[in-house]
Amino acid sequence: MPVISIVVPCLNEERTIAQLLTAIHDQDFPAAEMEVLIADGRSTDGTRAEINKFQVAHPELSLKVIDNPRRLIPSGLNLAIAAAKGTYIVRLDAHCVPHHDYIRLSLEALESGRGWSVGGVWEIEPGGPGWVAYSIAVAASHPLGVGDAFYRFTNQPREVDTVPFGAFSKEMFTRLGGFDETLHANEDYEFNTRLRRAGGRVWLDPDIRSTYFARPTLSELARQYARYGFWKAQMLRRYPGSLRPRQVMAPLFVLSLVVLPLAGLIWPWMHWVLLAEVVSYVLLLWGAALFKTLDVKQIELLVGIPLAMATMHFSWGAAFLVSLSGPRQGKA
Repeated sequence: MPVISIVVPCLNEERTIAQLLTAIHDQDFPAAEMEVLIADGRSTDGTRAEINKFQVAHPELSLKVIDNPRRLIPSGLNLAIAAAKGTYIVRLDAHCVPHHDYIRLSLEALESGRGWSVGGVWEIEPGGPGWVAYSIAVAASHPLGVGDAFYRFTNQPREVDTVPFGAFSKEMFTRLGGFDETLHANEDYEFNTRLRRAGGRVWLDPDIRSTYFARPTLSELARQYARYGFWKAQMLRRYPGSLRPRQVMAPLFVLSLVVLPLAGLIWPWMHWVLLAEVVSYVLLLWGAALFKTLDVKQIELLVGIPLAMATMHFSWGAAFLVSLSGPRQGKA
């Protein structure tokens, strides 16, 4: 009987699934006490072939593919966890590579009672070659890009509002009702909100580390953050008390770029406010990029990092506003 069930939502991940499975296989935790369940959304690339190849090469690791016909992350996770035999669940992602001690440290944190859900820090790496992909990775790990999402940059253990790739007991997960399948993103944040409301604690341990591969292009980054922003607003409509300052900065900035020009038609001095805001924003992004540019001596980053940060802010903020002003999705 496995102690740990590792669940992974997956859709068309032939480029990265093998390195994830290799990292799981190479954990300093007994393979006999682990099982891996991949919730595959009926991938149309070579993902399943890569999984089958790994199974043949490593029969000592229990590995099962769960069909996820809805192709949504929360539905896939719920299906995989329902089929899990382990006492504890570790949720991972096909875009990540956990460090060799990830499973062991997660289990130790859970069994020591540090939190009902525990997780660690992402070490964000470029998802492809070139300066654009590198700029995106830098932006996705910078506080100006992601606010106070501590799992992207902290080195201090602390209680937090959410963690990526959380580890938790199956019993607790089932008791709280699993992931909300009406949310197409932010399902982990919503679950951790319910967990904290039930009296639990979410714990971040920076010794628990994984490498996460950022999106390789600005267009993929824009789609990712638009999806995050849209579903974050839907989640906050249900739990307005969980709102954090970092979650309103981008929407307010985007909104100001619409409101200030209109206000300037009545009060012309508002155009000066708009100009000052835009100039300050650009200088702030350039300032953040300058240190990294000088450090690695790659002049393209002076353009790439601000572009990546602006893409994150505008995509997230605009989608958040659209979602907030539109019809409510899913559960009441």
